[in-house]
Amino acid sequence: MAIETKINEWFNYFHAHPEVSWKETGTTEKLASIMAELGIAHRTFDGVTGLFAEIGEGERVVAVRADIDALWQEVNGKVQANHSCGHDANMAMVLGALLYLKDETLTKRIRFIFQPAEEKGNGSLAMIEHGALEDATHLYGVHLRPIEELPHGQAAPAIHHGSGIFLKGKITGVDAHGARPHQGKNAIDVIAAIHQFIKSIYFSPFESYSAKLTNIQAGGDSLNIIPGSATFALDVRAQSNRVMGELRSRIDEGLQSIAGLYDIRIDWQWDDYTPAAEVSEEAKDIADAAIRSVIGDANTAPPLDTTGADDFHFYTIKKPELKAAMLGIGADLAPGLHHPDMAFNHAALDIGARVLAETLRNS
Repeated sequence: MAIETKINEWFNYFHAHPEVSWKETGTTEKLASIMAELGIAHRTFDGVTGLFAEIGEGERVVAVRADIDALWQEVNGKVQANHSCGHDANMAMVLGALLYLKDETLTKRIRFIFQPAEEKGNGSLAMIEHGALEDATHLYGVHLRPIEELPHGQAAPAIHHGSGIFLKGKITGVDAHGARPHQGKNAIDVIAAIHQFIKSIYFSPFESYSAKLTNIQAGGDSLNIIPGSATFALDVRAQSNRVMGELRSRIDEGLQSIAGLYDIRIDWQWDDYTPAAEVSEEAKDIADAAIRSVIGDANTAPPLDTTGADDFHFYTIKKPELKAAMLGIGADLAPGLHHPDMAFNHAALDIGARVLAETLRNS
């Protein structure tokens, strides 16, 4: 009970002190103070937030990652940092696993990676550059799951995230008077064409994918001016890296064709790419056995497929031989991840910590 109490204490602190991507200075300082209090070897970095900590001895490293950043969103009418993705819970579970393991005799090193900027899709790359994967053979992550995916009391040994990327574009046409549309090149017409085009892209219905407009800026306060310029953004997702590659190619070709059709200029760039999951069967099986050991066969769910993305999977892209899996923890989480009022059953935190500890112990 003492460890569970500590886990909830840490969760409450991080929940009350959210910080957005690349600005997690207070969070990093808190993590460092926790490590110092526990007597755990750790290190921070110049110029980037985040922290590594290690316990045990040996040449081989088994690692676990917790993401530490919050979202920036409107909550009860106020725009603020908010842990609606559950990274406060992820930190608490990983810290709990550390507590469960720290006094054991270990024949390997266990590295705890507290990673910034998951919501930006590239914090993992910064951690890799600072040595997160040195000597690592296995890597695990953990994340609470929405109630429609996994109920409280259950856990899954892997999450098969999809791939995600954003496109940011600018349309350059010609302004015109509202009474003389023939003299202009209407950027809103182009936006409409882009919307229709992305809805006409089809792949196999057995492959999950989507592309949609998520931001449009066109026109000003004068309603009698046809706007020639506009900016737009797309959110593009696919369950596999292969389909993502094909989807990006189709969109590139389509935007080039639309620019020619409307005799305007479209400039665009792809941003914040996150790869789809590459799950190790070995890591998944170790996590599966750990879940069964801790909470029983009946509460062990199969691996989860989700269209959400997570930059955790850059670790395996950058080190293909790494055996990696992210565990899913059921917590009756609702209304959903990234919802400003997201809430969950806090009893799931200790379950996640114990399952993680058993997974790391047996890897």
